[in-house]
Amino acid sequence: MEINNKRWFKKGMRDGIPISLGYFAVAFTLGIAAKNAGLSAFQATIASLLVNASAGEFAGFTLIAAGASYIELAIMMVVANARYLLMSCALSQKLSPETKFKHRLFLGADLTDELFGISMAVTNYLNPVYTYGAMLVSIPGWATGTCLGVVMGNILPADVVSALSVGLYGMFLAIIIPPAKKNKIIAGVVTASMVLSYIVAKTPLFSGMSSGMQIILLTVVISSVAALLFPVKEEENAK
Repeated sequence: MEINNKRWFKKGMRDGIPISLGYFAVAFTLGIAAKNAGLSAFQATIASLLVNASAGEFAGFTLIAAGASYIELAIMMVVANARYLLMSCALSQKLSPETKFKHRLFLGADLTDELFGISMAVTNYLNPVYTYGAMLVSIPGWATGTCLGVVMGNILPADVVSALSVGLYGMFLAIIIPPAKKNKIIAGVVTASMVLSYIVAKTPLFSGMSSGMQIILLTVVISSVAALLFPVKEEENAK
């Protein structure tokens, strides 16, 4: 059993290497966003160690920069990272019924999209140590990239930092454009989000609402309306 665990752990570490490299590159631009929000390299690193979610962290740093309250920040983290609750439930179906609670807890505590993907791809039941091996390699890559982004943001000239800040927006464009080109509904939701964000920011009715609460409101309303009007069919889920 111990030999089998070592084999799975090594396999997880090997599969986690490309994930770690990708995390490092993306987290560097996230570190620039953290620097612009006024966080130190230490604070940003701790944030990335505790919250391994690009969209969630970016939303959090955006709210911090906007001077949002702790309550607004907490609500936004729940909204932005809610998908991990579903991922954790789905991953639990890959575990043997004999899997101890502590393993289920650890897996759910630091699950990311990429770790979920490789874990779900394992044939038959998932050995938790496989995911632990991937976590051990990939998570430090995310935290290190964030730390270096803040450090370089403090060293480089302001013009260069401003240019690098665009990198994170480029990352999000790379995420939304491919699915938007394939699915008109996604393209419509993305367009509606941009238009409504501009309208809310310019409408006097919402002037008394903080920017953080505006983001939360738009996120919940737009996603809820899209889910009600355009539910994903069973055959699309299967694909």
